Amino acid sequence: MKFAIIKERKNPPDRRVVFSPEKLAEARAQFPEATFKVESSDIRVFPDSAYKALGFEVTNDVSNCDVMIGVKEVPIEDLIPNKKYFYFSHTIKKQPYNRKLLQAMLGKNIEMFDHETIVKKSGARLIGFGRYAGLVGAYNGFRALGLRDGLFNLPKVETLADLDEVKAELNKITIPNIKILLTGTGKVALGAKEILDHLKIKQVSDALYLTSKFTEPVYVMADVMEYAKRKDGKVGEKWEFYKDPTGYESNFMPYAKETDYFIAGHFYGNNAPFLFTREDAKRSDFKINLIADISCDVDGPVASTLRASTIADPFYGYDAKTESEVAFNAKGAITVMAVDNLPCELPKDASEGFGEMFLENVIPAFFNKDERGILKRAKITENGKLTERFSYLQDYVEGR
Repeated sequence: MKFAIIKERKNPPDRRVVFSPEKLAEARAQFPEATFKVESSDIRVFPDSAYKALGFEVTNDVSNCDVMIGVKEVPIEDLIPNKKYFYFSHTIKKQPYNRKLLQAMLGKNIEMFDHETIVKKSGARLIGFGRYAGLVGAYNGFRALGLRDGLFNLPKVETLADLDEVKAELNKITIPNIKILLTGTGKVALGAKEILDHLKIKQVSDALYLTSKFTEPVYVMADVMEYAKRKDGKVGEKWEFYKDPTGYESNFMPYAKETDYFIAGHFYGNNAPFLFTREDAKRSDFKINLIADISCDVDGPVASTLRASTIADPFYGYDAKTESEVAFNAKGAITVMAVDNLPCELPKDASEGFGEMFLENVIPAFFNKDERGILKRAKITENGKLTERFSYLQDYVEGR
């Protein structure tokens, strides 16, 4: 079995890679029957020379490999027929902008494994960049706060070498007496929590958060059953909500009345209630004035997210009265950070963390007859057709 670490060709350029040189060397040691090649890249966070130094073949032609491993979408013209591919295809939610990509993979008889579909039997994700999205997102929110209110000037994450430098910068600032709401309990939320805990901001219970005033900054971590409730007044059940959220409505306003800085680290599923609407944001008791929307669903559950922002220009303002975009520091506006590719700002750490998960969960499946069913569950296309698990994409493929 020959594996290729492919060059990232999507624009804007992404410096991340699935395997750092050291992690790839670990994979080679664990699976001596496998061959690992590296496609030459001038943008990757680890230079070609770092792979060569560990004895890997670095080449411009990986067409003789069986399995192509990348991070972002592969441009259609660069797809090699009859291969297995791993990357984030952004097709499983029927994203219209990638329909042609899925059609091309079917046409070229490619076996597609999406990083998002690498899951346990329960459906829980096994790999991802979530922790790094949470870390960078929470940091960026504080950076916006410092710039907007003239409190401190944090550098951009992309100018820092790694997570240690990010935390060293946070050690230099003092957070004012604000109340922070963090939604979610998954990898994204835990990444954001890491930043809050590093800043020694006190975590408090829901009951205290919603009823008390404090003389120091505090935060609460709210799970879905706190910010959503059943419409019939009965006690909600988390897994029931994930399966079918249609019987639920938002319970977000009690938090919005008490929160200064909201970090959206939750997963938002189809048909789930919005957290807050544009009408909610107009209310005089809506207190949130800063949002780091790490989830970044445009025109979705967080009404102020009018668009995704960029690493180059991460902040904008939302004027609730006019429902329009204004300057990020405009008086009375909600400051929004909605960068949708946050882990790109921390490419070294993000790549190292991702490779660890990929080596633990995916590579062994090629050599143990896929005993955990990981490849079977993750495979979207095979023999020019959608697999049964992803047959729901057929109308999307056909453009219906």
